[in-house]
Amino acid sequence: MSKATPQISVVVPVHDEEGAAAALAREIAEALKGRAFEMIFVDDASRDGTRAELLAAKAGLPQLRVLSHASNAGQSRAVRTGVLAARGEIILTLDGDGQNPPGDGPALIDLLQSLPPAVALVGGRRAKRQDSEAKRWASRWANRIRKRLLNDDADDTGCGLKAFRREAYLRLPYFDHMHRYLPALMIREGFENRYLDVGHRPRGVGRSKYTNWSRLKASVSDLLGVMWLKTRARRPGAVSEL
Repeated sequence: MSKATPQISVVVPVHDEEGAAAALAREIAEALKGRAFEMIFVDDASRDGTRAELLAAKAGLPQLRVLSHASNAGQSRAVRTGVLAARGEIILTLDGDGQNPPGDGPALIDLLQSLPPAVALVGGRRAKRQDSEAKRWASRWANRIRKRLLNDDADDTGCGLKAFRREAYLRLPYFDHMHRYLPALMIREGFENRYLDVGHRPRGVGRSKYTNWSRLKASVSDLLGVMWLKTRARRPGAVSEL
């Protein structure tokens, strides 16, 4: 890892992604070549060779850091683990399955860095999603319902490709599955969001860790929880030291 403090920390949660993780790390390194960055892959207690694969890749990728959970804690906790360990002011997240093209990441980072601090997040919006019709249909309806109830201005919160300011993220309340509600939580804290169309690729190896049914069960309680959080938000206005 470079001794220079990185400006960008790429956080990638992985669970049972043997055959995809190291290739994704190399893609990220190529996409961010010439920038001050680090990659933090958080292994969420994988049961396959994901961890060994990433550790072997470290020899050729000095920017790569590998963190490991002793117990499986889910995607949101893995992202949080990575953000807490990150040294960069800008965080870029990608899903560990390789479906988010790393080459789209710099555009999100550049847009975020060009905007004032009030804009805390630039989210990816999958323009041509490469998933099954059933998965796309469920996602469309989930996004419509969530957007209507939370008024969060996001068309695709399920896209793992996001750039955000680390300091803003650390102000947000943590809960399981919070990664799907980052736009709403940023707005609750007084920040703004922007969005860009990004690519999406078919899964190369492995299989999805989610089903439509598992997402539905979690989404009901999560939506109610975020709606409650919004009602409990109070903003102090400008803060000055006296």
